[in-house]
Amino acid sequence: MPHLFIFGLGYTASRIADALKARGWQVDATGSAGNMDFGDFDRVRMALDHSSHILSSVPPEDVTGGDDVLMTYGHTLKAAAQGGRWVGYLSSTGVYGDQKGAWVDESAPTGIGRRTARSDADAAWMELGARVFRLPGIYGPGRSALDRVREGKARRIDMPGQVFSRVHVDDIVSGVLAAIDTDAPSGAYNLADDLPASGNAVTEEACRMLGLEPPPLETLEEANLSPMARGFYSENRRVANGKAKRLLGWKPAYPTFRQGLANLV
Repeated sequence: MPHLFIFGLGYTASRIADALKARGWQVDATGSAGNMDFGDFDRVRMALDHSSHILSSVPPEDVTGGDDVLMTYGHTLKAAAQGGRWVGYLSSTGVYGDQKGAWVDESAPTGIGRRTARSDADAAWMELGARVFRLPGIYGPGRSALDRVREGKARRIDMPGQVFSRVHVDDIVSGVLAAIDTDAPSGAYNLADDLPASGNAVTEEACRMLGLEPPPLETLEEANLSPMARGFYSENRRVANGKAKRLLGWKPAYPTFRQGLANLV
């Protein structure tokens, strides 16, 4: 029986787990929703030794900047990858930094943005021989512009020319499964939709679908955002997904935010 071990059974990884369980796979995982404690070293290593596939969705630590999974189980993971087993890592397109609205693909340099810890972790998993899935803004059930509008938390920031890429969580699942099914070579894969757009455009579409007035435009200063949110708005890029389409045969079910939001409605 195929056996997937997941480090960090969170929002996205839990959906990957459900999809593979539906195929008859055995899935073990750490995290609050998982069945194993990350610190139960003997049990985790035993499960890793018996796993055909391994996936980490654990980001680097905010304080230390280190990747706990690699620091704790790196030798076991390296042996698994060198032995030909499938190893994957959910990374972020934040590794590309600010590109002033330009398109970036997997050949673009990394480590030049605000998220240096993430870039370091991304590079370490690449060196280990993992399939590294670089993900932009993730949305899906319970986590979308529709929810922010309903809760009165949606904002519109007056920043002409600012664009972001995003991806529906179901399209991440299909991309990871495609990499498993094709036994894709190690390396980086951008999983993003086909239409980078401003956050304002997404908020306005969500308001239109819900029959509500969009929130007022604010300057970045008026918005009084948290440092993390301000950092998000400091970067501007479009993420290309051609490599995943070519090598994985992947095609997003929701190629634009419009189809994605319509699905969630």
